[in-house]
Amino acid sequence: MQQAPRLRPGAHRARRCPGARCQGPRAGHRRDLCRNPDHSLIGWEVSHFGFNDYYGLFGDVAGTLGLDPAKPAEAKVDVTIPLANVSTASMGLTDHLLRAGKDGGKPDFFGPAPVPARFVTATIIGDLPLNGVTRPVTFEAETAIKRSDFGVSYAIPFVTDEVELDISVAFEKQ
Repeated sequence: MQQAPRLRPGAHRARRCPGARCQGPRAGHRRDLCRNPDHSLIGWEVSHFGFNDYYGLFGDVAGTLGLDPAKPAEAKVDVTIPLANVSTASMGLTDHLLRAGKDGGKPDFFGPAPVPARFVTATIIGDLPLNGVTRPVTFEAETAIKRSDFGVSYAIPFVTDEVELDISVAFEKQ
């Protein structure tokens, strides 16, 4: 019986970060880290009629973190959120988020084939010093957006215009 070739740790994840230059650290050089798909997600929350909240998640987040340890203020995060991979606790809500518009019109929310959302930031504020070592491990952010700013105004004010986003993306060297 022939054994499968042994891979270096993390090698099975390299294919999950296509096109990125995911390399180990080199002192004084920029390193690009890939997102860890097992620990990355975008959560969202809106208020429904002011009585309860709807929650949802976007999985399969893709992205990179570019970092030169000597210049942390010049770090760059590039994250893509596949809107088609939305999940909620209600199949009816999930279906509505991805439903085509009536009679060929504009969808109420994302529609059946939404273009992934992508954000790129040129700066990261803060480092994680722990036990005398400072490392970039996880990029986390909380923000709020107005969905109407993006052309999604269905059911406002019954479902709030403001959407709270919790962004948690873990990065790892390859």
